[in-house]
Amino acid sequence: MNFTECTPIQEHAIPVILEGRDMIGVAQTGTGKTAAFLLPILSKLSDGGYPEKAINCIIMSPTRELAQQIDQAMGGFFLLHERVERSSIWRKRRDTL
Repeated sequence: MNFTECTPIQEHAIPVILEGRDMIGVAQTGTGKTAAFLLPILSKLSDGGYPEKAINCIIMSPTRELAQQIDQAMGGFFLLHERVERSSIWRKRRDTL
């Protein structure tokens, strides 16, 4: 991955997330939304200060497909963050009446 500059969503989201504040970001497909929230999360986790043998972050998505896309993006970013481990879990929802 070769990032040279932020997209608008990244430029606005990353500082807010690094400050530990909540936010909602809306942008079109392909604008870097996933990196906008993953990079600051991974940065904070890599800085340390969190229990090593604990779950320190949970990312939930509304669909299995999006969960898989997020997992793939995390796999690419993990080359930069050796101290962070990841695990992805998804299941098929049973329809209820």
